Amino acid sequence: MNRISLHVAVGVLAVASGMGSMGVRGQEPGNVPETKAPPPTQVAPKHPDSDYWRQHDQQLLTDFPWLERFKEADLKLGTPAAGEKRVVFMGDSITEGWHFDTPGGVFAAKPYINRGISGQTTPQMVLRFHQDVIALQPKVVVILAGTNDIAGNTGPMTLEETEANIAAMAEMATANHIRVVLCSVLPAFDYPWQPGLTPAPKIDEINAWMQKYAAEHKDVYVDYHSAMKDDRDGLPANLSHDGVHPTQAGYDVMAPLVEAGIAKALGR
Repeated sequence: MNRISLHVAVGVLAVASGMGSMGVRGQEPGNVPETKAPPPTQVAPKHPDSDYWRQHDQQLLTDFPWLERFKEADLKLGTPAAGEKRVVFMGDSITEGWHFDTPGGVFAAKPYINRGISGQTTPQMVLRFHQDVIALQPKVVVILAGTNDIAGNTGPMTLEETEANIAAMAEMATANHIRVVLCSVLPAFDYPWQPGLTPAPKIDEINAWMQKYAAEHKDVYVDYHSAMKDDRDGLPANLSHDGVHPTQAGYDVMAPLVEAGIAKALGR
């Protein structure tokens, strides 16, 4: 064996010896810190295969916040009349389905504007907040949002992300001299379109944060949740047809609560 071959052989032996000793040490928990598995990656819930969800997902690709939905209506509305105490309701299907501003609606005689869009999440609302709220120059904005974030309608989201988006809307309103009414997320034991997500404790956590945030920022907090929940921390059958969306009986519970919240905001 020549000198070069000898050096190579010694090097290989040293590596092999090191690997062997590493292997022995690797089996001794006292010598090597325990390797923790990486946290699980959030996986977006899969929507049901239906026309509604196919159209919903297509909408996300072409106009994520759906600015087109109220664009013309916002332009036609114009600025508030002198002395008008305009209120804009920002939300999802729970707001949209209230129809409070239509003929015969509970607030039809009031300058209350409905800007709810079915299925929407807080990131979508943040993006359309200027067009559909600030540009309308209301005295008050009523925000009801978050349940579709938990359902994963636009992908997986943490509770902190939802809270940050709600805070962003409240801060934009405050910066534009619009008083803020933050409404608790309605109770839900389960989502019919995304079963098994256990939303109730997550809703409780968002609501607790929201109540604290409102107090710290001198916003108004309206607690629908406590007035509507059942013993499962869900929405009971006498107030909802699917455990998520209120029936007229459910809206009848909500109406005086939000009216009191608006009056309190205007009083400030």
